[in-house]
Amino acid sequence: MNAQMTSRVQRSFSRSFRSYHEAANQQARIAERLAQDLQRDGAPTHFVSGLEFGCGTGHLTQRLCAQFAFDGLTVNDLSPEAYETAASFGAGFLCGDAETVAWPAKPDLIASASMIQWLPDPAAFLHRAARALAPGGWLAVSGFGPLQYQELVQVGSAAKAPGLCGPEVLTAAVEGILNVVSAGESKQQMQFSSPRDVLDHLRRTGVNGRAQKPWTKSSLLSFNNDYVRQFGGKDGVPLTYHPTWIIARKPD
Repeated sequence: MNAQMTSRVQRSFSRSFRSYHEAANQQARIAERLAQDLQRDGAPTHFVSGLEFGCGTGHLTQRLCAQFAFDGLTVNDLSPEAYETAASFGAGFLCGDAETVAWPAKPDLIASASMIQWLPDPAAFLHRAARALAPGGWLAVSGFGPLQYQELVQVGSAAKAPGLCGPEVLTAAVEGILNVVSAGESKQQMQFSSPRDVLDHLRRTGVNGRAQKPWTKSSLLSFNNDYVRQFGGKDGVPLTYHPTWIIARKPD
């Protein structure tokens, strides 16, 4: 991300830090699945050195620490408030943009849940992560695919993340460096009573950090009317989540 966009996204997530953990129920499910898949796919129960990007309030950190042992774990996040997450799990904290901070050398686990979609080039980031892993190391990463928040896109919102990509992009990024153990995608819809509730959900999870224009009374009314007209039904209005993920291992 460029510096201006990085700053905007950081401020958005910092503002929502206290509300994120409870509001981000889809991200919590994704983190749980990623940790379970890593265990199911044959990862060792003990890692010498783990590195997690985009730890946030600790959805994935909590599950990794519950299912695996670490001699040392470093967690990264753009928001300085995530120091609390690191402290809660006895991990080192690396604050800053995952693309530009200095990474610990040769971790044997690199993990990240619901972060890489904020990068302009997730494939380049995964390629770098694959090369950074120690021999025999594991990669467990999830992002979001092109159908993420498709309703918002269709009503003209600019809030979507820049690096939405399918599992084929994730697997191609590590080809020739890692052995892909599993990769996949799913699609879920959350239901809300109104488009205003959708916006409240986005605000509480901080994912509106790329929206560049403040709401006015007329733009909010237009958003509401367009959303209901295109997607409204007897149960309210939907919001689509499209998680994608990869589990891979570096040859010894």
